[in-house]
Amino acid sequence: METTLWIKRFYFKRTGIERVLLLSCAFSIFLWTMRFLVTGSLMHGFLIWNLFLAYIPYCIANYLRKTAMGIKNEIKFWFIFFCWLLFVPNSFYIVTDLFHLDEGTAAPQWYDLALIFSFAWNGLMFGVLSVLTMENLIGKKTRFKWVFLYAIMWLNAIGIYIGRYLRFNSWDIITNPFQLTADIVYLCFHPLRNKGEWAMIICFAILMTLIYKSLINLHKETSK
Repeated sequence: METTLWIKRFYFKRTGIERVLLLSCAFSIFLWTMRFLVTGSLMHGFLIWNLFLAYIPYCIANYLRKTAMGIKNEIKFWFIFFCWLLFVPNSFYIVTDLFHLDEGTAAPQWYDLALIFSFAWNGLMFGVLSVLTMENLIGKKTRFKWVFLYAIMWLNAIGIYIGRYLRFNSWDIITNPFQLTADIVYLCFHPLRNKGEWAMIICFAILMTLIYKSLINLHKETSK
C-alpha cells in the first residue's frame, strides 16, 4: 500500500511532459522485457544503458534550472555546464542504435523496429528538453544565446561520430584523454582525408537542429 502511494506521489508530482516521458520509458523497457521473456535473448539490452546515459544530461539540466539562481559561484555553474556538455551527445547518439535493426532474427523485425525506435525517441526527447533548458539558462548568463544551439548541435554531431565510429565514451575525457584528443585533432586538421566523416557530422548536425526547431516551434504554435 505504501509503495503504491509512493509511486502515485512520485508520478503525479511530475510535470505533464515528465509524466509522458516516464510512461514512454516504461513502455520501452516493457518491450525489451517481453522480447527477453519470449526469446530468451539479451540482444538489445544495451538500449537500457544508452537510455540511462541519455537521461543524465536531462537531470543535470534540471538541476541547474532549479539551482542556477542559488549558485553564486560562476565557476561552479560552468563546471556543471561542462559536465552536461560531456553527456548531452548521449541523448542524440541513441538514434544511431537503429543501425542494429537487422541484427538477430529471434523477434519479428517490426517488433525490433518499435523497440529500438521507442528508445531512440525517448533519448531524443531527453536531449531536446535538456538543450532547451540550457539554452534558456545560457540566455540569462551571456549575450550569445543565438549561437548556443548551433554550436551545441555541431558538438553533438561530433560526439555521435566519436561514440559510434571511434568507440569513445563520455568518461574517456578522463580515462583516455590523450588518444581522444589526438583523434579529434586529426579529424579537425585533416578534413579532406576525413570527407566521409565530416559529411556524417554535418548531416547529423543539420538533422538534430531541424528536429529541435520543429519540436520547439510545434509546441509554440499549439500553445497559441
